[in-house]
Amino acid sequence: MKTKFINGVSSSPSMSLGLLVTENALQVQPDTQEDCEELVRSDQPDPDTRRRAYMWCREFLHGAWKSLAEDLFQITIIRGGLSNKLFLCSLPDSLDCVGDEPRSILLRLYGAILQMSCNKGDSQESNKENHFQGAEAMVLESVMFAILAERELGPKLYGIFPQGRLEQYVPSRKLDTCELSDSSISAEVAQKMARFHGMRMPFNKEPKWLFGTMDKYLSQVMRLNFTRESHLRRFNRLLSYNLPQEMEMLRSLLKSTHSPVVFCHNDCQEGNILLLKGRQSSDKQKLMLIDFEYSSYNYRGFDIGNHFCEWMYDYNCDEFPFFKVSAQNYPSKAQQLHFIESYLRESDQGFDGLSAEDQMKLKEELYVEVNRFSLASHFFWGLWSIIQAQLSTIKFGYLEYAQARFDAYFQQKKIWAV
Repeated sequence: MKTKFINGVSSSPSMSLGLLVTENALQVQPDTQEDCEELVRSDQPDPDTRRRAYMWCREFLHGAWKSLAEDLFQITIIRGGLSNKLFLCSLPDSLDCVGDEPRSILLRLYGAILQMSCNKGDSQESNKENHFQGAEAMVLESVMFAILAERELGPKLYGIFPQGRLEQYVPSRKLDTCELSDSSISAEVAQKMARFHGMRMPFNKEPKWLFGTMDKYLSQVMRLNFTRESHLRRFNRLLSYNLPQEMEMLRSLLKSTHSPVVFCHNDCQEGNILLLKGRQSSDKQKLMLIDFEYSSYNYRGFDIGNHFCEWMYDYNCDEFPFFKVSAQNYPSKAQQLHFIESYLRESDQGFDGLSAEDQMKLKEELYVEVNRFSLASHFFWGLWSIIQAQLSTIKFGYLEYAQARFDAYFQQKKIWAV
């Protein structure tokens, strides 16, 4: 999901499987003692939620959880959003483990699933269809989570039920934007992405997600109305770019750009990459990708190009517009080729056997591919942000962010749309 961490809450709609959610929060697990103390200070859940959480843990977990008395059950609220609520459930220190059962797990409870629409007063039939699509997408997302857990590409899944699921507690922290350029981190992200792309998943394998979603977004953008003068000025400036015509140009460019269709993460940015606690900077396996709600079959170039775009944006800002743009941080060709080489070594078993000349040819081809698809990343999240400016209640400069993405789009277009 496009996770904007603003005061610990993400402000993204989930779009992976046709599902649109206004806000979907994933709070990264605490790493420092200060973070742990903050959890302890959090409000306790209401008695009914506590009781249900206790029963789910007893029913789905093994070992000491089976004999855990309810009054010893420990649960704290982790800051959540409007669509998901997250809780940390733990065994007391006084109770020893029986086997390999986890001492702590995360309980995720699903909230309201909303179909994002700019039209108010949709028909009852349309609302029924939206509800069905949302429920279907949640089932598919759960299937995806379970498969990734089994393949050790995501947190373990301990239990699943209609109201939510029990997940592995992963002591970790999310990466900072500046860490994406670290050579060892970049190489491992490339390896993780290559493994992700190599999976066979039981989902529609046609690459409908990218332009299918952008077509919906653009249709909604063209029907928007803003009343605040400052918003209206920014919105009119964005409309002056003739977005429908611009998207047709982009569609034509990417149609002529070969890019394999693979199972993509679609939102590989720093907030969705965990640095595991206890791993050293020299460790080769110190990262975990999370948040698969945008994942779908899509073009390889988009996933890599989108990741490169995220090097430019820092969402950890306390002042309006709550993000910073550093265009100079877009990876240099040398940095991109470092990532691409790690990616190809992981995804292509025959890569190491090629001559240096043939290796460079493959790297140069992928370099062009991902930079052309980076245009789609800017366009996609630019449209998304315009819609969020009207729908979201989160304090974030969505129109300012949309402007930043389209500014980057036109800068990149000068280089790559030739």
